[in-house]
Amino acid sequence: MTVLVDGRTLTPADVAAVAWHDARVVLADEVLPRLVRDRAVVDDIVDRQVPAYGVTTGLGSRSSYALPREELTQFSVRTIRGRANAVGNPLPVPVVRAAVLARINGIAGGGSGVSPEVVRLLVDMLNARVHPVIPEVGSIGASDLNQMAHVGLVVIGEGRAEIAGQVVDGAAALHQAGLTAAPLGPKDGPVLCSASPLAAGCGALALHEATAVVALAQAVTALTFEGFRANTSPLDPRVLRLRPAPGQARAAGELLTLLAGGELVVPGHARRVQDPISLRCAAQVHGSLHFALDFAASALEPELNGSGDNPVVLADTGEVISSGNFHTPALALAFDTLALALTQTAAVSAERLQRLLNPAVSGLPANLTTYGPERSGFAPLVKTAQALVAEIRFGSAPVCTDPRYGADAVEDDSTNASLGARRLLTMLTRLTQLLALEAVAAAQAVDLAAPAVLGQGPALLHRAIRGVVPHLDDDRPTGVDADRVAGEVLGSADLRRELSEQLGR
Repeated sequence: MTVLVDGRTLTPADVAAVAWHDARVVLADEVLPRLVRDRAVVDDIVDRQVPAYGVTTGLGSRSSYALPREELTQFSVRTIRGRANAVGNPLPVPVVRAAVLARINGIAGGGSGVSPEVVRLLVDMLNARVHPVIPEVGSIGASDLNQMAHVGLVVIGEGRAEIAGQVVDGAAALHQAGLTAAPLGPKDGPVLCSASPLAAGCGALALHEATAVVALAQAVTALTFEGFRANTSPLDPRVLRLRPAPGQARAAGELLTLLAGGELVVPGHARRVQDPISLRCAAQVHGSLHFALDFAASALEPELNGSGDNPVVLADTGEVISSGNFHTPALALAFDTLALALTQTAAVSAERLQRLLNPAVSGLPANLTTYGPERSGFAPLVKTAQALVAEIRFGSAPVCTDPRYGADAVEDDSTNASLGARRLLTMLTRLTQLLALEAVAAAQAVDLAAPAVLGQGPALLHRAIRGVVPHLDDDRPTGVDADRVAGEVLGSADLRRELSEQLGR
């Protein structure tokens, strides 16, 4: 696979291809000429000694101090060394790849004024799988300075990098890949540290995975509908048009598509007139997740495909001017919103699981076992489900309303956008595990309810589950079953593709 980087059209799917599937990165033909034009403006500003933030002046609280001409190149190097202050465990390699790609694309669109050689090296590093070691904690969302500086260290042949499964010093990693450190000029150091590529790259991975998880949540819910013999009348478009809440019609339509071909959608096959809210209002809850995803996508797109630099270069007028483009309050708000929507989805999944186990509402044997009280059946799974909900709920605490401050008197607001993005990946892992618990129980419920014909989505999912996990007869460890379903079924690229095709995505 190849991803063409032009600074304008990068998508979350592109980021996922590079981060998770090692797609090759290629710069579009127009990128290098655009960078050369921008760089000429920087060189002119330097030659004329025009005051420009971070180019001919200091940074942060020292932005009013002019830098000596002979110090400008070394200032770029010192900018990187002085800001490589992140701490903690290394970020996963896919997150690093996503962040580096996001920075390359942000630069490719113009406005940074960086030396073209720097961008070429970043591309070569990705393609040679030279991955700077970036500690996980260091950004407050006022640019990802303290973390992206660790990428800059490797660019100049310092720091540490992972290559071929080994962590070595940056110079050794470049040498092993046949690459050479880039000499920096004025402004290059700040560019390597600037913008919010960690928030954008990690956020893109989260959105790509969340889009798949929504489809999984729909499919698992449809399987629960079949086992519970739920009433599908709340999905009726005529009902939804009377109160067109965001996303609900789309979610309801997807559920009906998944249930198509089965008997449950035929009037008279539901077990009761009105079901618990976790089933009856699944379209409303999943619709809100669709809505949150749309919000996040609209906030992410300009961050992936825009210049987050400060200052920015305007090649048409030959100016270098200060900007606020690095600030990401909308992106952070969107990540917080998505986290809350994921938590709502998790909550109703856990509740559906409990309803399946309760014979008073499901009409099925208690705990989905045909034996008496000498068997536990699926009852212990409820505790694991609630533990997962607790972790997901904990991760949904808003971070955009908790600003932290940087340089005294000038950096007096921040967004925590990168933290907001990073926690989404963990939440999505936990939600997939929770959906696997519901899916295991729903498959058992379908076995016990024995409907004559399943809808196309539930049939697909039931077959896949039974391919890795047998029907529960006597008690056995079911957490292992749920792990297998999470990894081999819900994590299956083939199943995800088939669900996407059923849903017309």
